[in-house]
Amino acid sequence: MLQVTMERRRAPRHAMVFAAEVVELPRGAKFHTRRADISRDGCYIDTLNPIPTGSEIRLRITHHHEIFEAMGRVVYVSPGLGMGVAFAAMAAEQRSLLDRWLTGTGAEF
Repeated sequence: MLQVTMERRRAPRHAMVFAAEVVELPRGAKFHTRRADISRDGCYIDTLNPIPTGSEIRLRITHHHEIFEAMGRVVYVSPGLGMGVAFAAMAAEQRSLLDRWLTGTGAEF
């Protein structure tokens, strides 16, 4: 029997190379990564040691000398590969920066 998997993302993801700092809250555990996919609603972060599902995080992404910051929550984990993060809160200027990156009107991917 053929199973159809429904796409759960609300916005398309874009592959991007950037420097990211992820801080697990409230513990303060921190790690860095350099590659992920990103959308208007969240991102997938490549990491060998993902943070557990449900964890609250602070995310700081640097791309072509611009910095995007947002709060988020880990919504799923791919053990040994990475984790999916939903953005929870961000300032209006951060949303504008992210939108510029995703529409290609800012720095190139």
